[in-house]
Amino acid sequence: MRARKIDSNQRAVVKSLRGIPGVTVKILSMVGEGCPDLLIGYKGKNFLVELKDGSKPPSARKLTPDELEFINQWKGHVAVCNSFDEIFKLITSCN
Repeated sequence: MRARKIDSNQRAVVKSLRGIPGVTVKILSMVGEGCPDLLIGYKGKNFLVELKDGSKPPSARKLTPDELEFINQWKGHVAVCNSFDEIFKLITSCN
């Protein structure tokens, strides 16, 4: 198992999410093996999010083979988001 590279926007995104009342965030990026970066809880629902840095070109935001494998084999939903705004829209539109 190799260490995962953390996207440069992760720290700011997590800080912003934790600033929303009722949101909990568990960072999973150290798990590796394609596991998504974030587990977010909000209003009784859980969200698995693979975070990419939306400021980078699309080629730098591509999913790794491990990430693709995880998403394809996972029996639940995994969202791929490029920013805090995308995650905010995801979690608030499901409640």
